[in-house]
Amino acid sequence: MTWLAAAPATVVPPESTQQAIGYPSLFLLVLIGALVPVVPTGALVSSAAVVAFHHTAPFTMALVFATASLAAFLGDMTLYWLGRRGMTSKNGSRWLEAIRSRAPQDRLEQSQAKLADHDVAVLVLSRLVPAGRIPVMLACLMARWPVRRFARGNAPACLAWAATYQMIGVLGGSLFPEPWQGVLAAVGLTVVLSVAPSVWRRVRGRARGTRA
Repeated sequence: MTWLAAAPATVVPPESTQQAIGYPSLFLLVLIGALVPVVPTGALVSSAAVVAFHHTAPFTMALVFATASLAAFLGDMTLYWLGRRGMTSKNGSRWLEAIRSRAPQDRLEQSQAKLADHDVAVLVLSRLVPAGRIPVMLACLMARWPVRRFARGNAPACLAWAATYQMIGVLGGSLFPEPWQGVLAAVGLTVVLSVAPSVWRRVRGRARGTRA
């Protein structure tokens, strides 16, 4: 009986161990997602916020926010720096080509026009718009923005991005009693938000085509 009572304690890792694994993992995944935009970083932040919402330890929400925003900022700055090196290199770089390949010409032209009109405000909003970060970053590269100027706009952009997806996680966590239910809801909502703009553009393009 004593062994059976002690068994759950040996299976479930202590809170400190969970935090020691969770926050570095979140940091690395968001950092990698900023460099290689295939990792669903928004869903990761929302999921971490759901778990933090159901957690009893203090400052967990603040730690999720700080970890996500810092990782996003460092990832963006590294990618921009690599893009700047590619712009000044005779042979370019694979990072610059990767940025260009993910920025359609029409989105790039729109980003350039908005950047010329609204300056840093466009950079702040670009992280909140699905698939808007890379075209605006490329527009900044083509406008020859220094790294410091990009950093001044990118810092509030990453803070706003982390806060937005954390609020999505809090919403999902508050609607369901179990963390896994909130995680599923938060992930589903982030997927809908990321897919909706592209679907809307396709529908609008088809509607224009039929009218023509």
